[in-house]
Amino acid sequence: MKQWLVIFLLLIGMTLMISFTNSTYILQGGDPYTDSLRTLYAQPSRYWPVPDVDAGVPWQELDSLPDAPLKPLADSLKDLIALGKLLFFDPRLSSSGQISCASCHAPDLSWADGREKAVGHDQQVNQRNTPSLENVWYFKKLFWDGRSSGLEDQVFGPVNNAKEMHGDMQLLPSKLKAIKGYQVLFRDAFASDKITAPRIAKAIATYEQTITSRKTRLDLFLAGYKNALSDGAVRGLHLYRTKARCMNCHYGPLMTDNDFHNIGLTYYGRLYQDLGRYNVTGRAADVGKFKTPSLRDVIRTRPWMHNGLFDDINGVINMYSAGMPQPKPRPDQLGDTLFPKTDPLIKRLNLTKVEKEDLIEFLNAVTTVPWKVRIPALPQ
Repeated sequence: MKQWLVIFLLLIGMTLMISFTNSTYILQGGDPYTDSLRTLYAQPSRYWPVPDVDAGVPWQELDSLPDAPLKPLADSLKDLIALGKLLFFDPRLSSSGQISCASCHAPDLSWADGREKAVGHDQQVNQRNTPSLENVWYFKKLFWDGRSSGLEDQVFGPVNNAKEMHGDMQLLPSKLKAIKGYQVLFRDAFASDKITAPRIAKAIATYEQTITSRKTRLDLFLAGYKNALSDGAVRGLHLYRTKARCMNCHYGPLMTDNDFHNIGLTYYGRLYQDLGRYNVTGRAADVGKFKTPSLRDVIRTRPWMHNGLFDDINGVINMYSAGMPQPKPRPDQLGDTLFPKTDPLIKRLNLTKVEKEDLIEFLNAVTTVPWKVRIPALPQ
């Protein structure tokens, strides 16, 4: 009887084994393939397998979450940071007195807004999705199309935008001067109570540089906690670096290349056309290119893409697995120099159902809850 029981259990175990990149593993713990991956990736990253990236991609290895450069200066800049935080949460920066920076960058939503597209003044819907401000200090260019080169310059955009805050940065100093509480705060921050548009922008930008994500299970794993990642997440990590080709654009400690790519979602010549970075540079090669977002806390920053197209992470993974849209010009478009070309880094992946699940498990492992931020009492 015991022999038949052993044989029965062995047969069950064999049915759980599936093919995985020319290897085999068992779906539920204790299988040699997953254990070997865990052992491999528990080593320092210099011993990891070379990722599947195309020639010319200046990739960097995944790494632990770095501190924001402003962190060592936090004490000396505390008054400026405090002023910036108040301004960030103050709806009086808008013409209606109802919309603040935090209206679209909510701390409990990982500094995004959870909407397909941002909603601003008079409930007007903007053209693009709201990007998270987590670790925003890292990016060389800001906005989806990179039209701003710095945080202080970026502040002017939403305030002056008729669809967003519908304000005027040049008139804002007079508005704030009428609020006595702000005069003291500006004096503490700048050693002068003079309120100017550049000082407003500097204070907000300084506060934004303190907005960081928290360490995730991947960070714990990289720090030596071998069991911080589930079996699925370990397999997903390997997929991320190899078959799924994510490292071509989402690499380094912040999981972004700080660059722009056309992933096939331009809608060229159609209702929702968005030419992306081309609108900034005027270069035909930039048609349809958008900034590569960080994948840290990615599961919490839905919906995804510049147009908020996907509200289900399964949809995102399915589209990448299928190779994303690869539009071809019609006969009448053959001479159109602006016809968008999907980035050659985007290739069909043909991920299996289990591989997609493992990849999503890994994305969950680089996602965690944001720091708790209390809305400050505004000056009067």
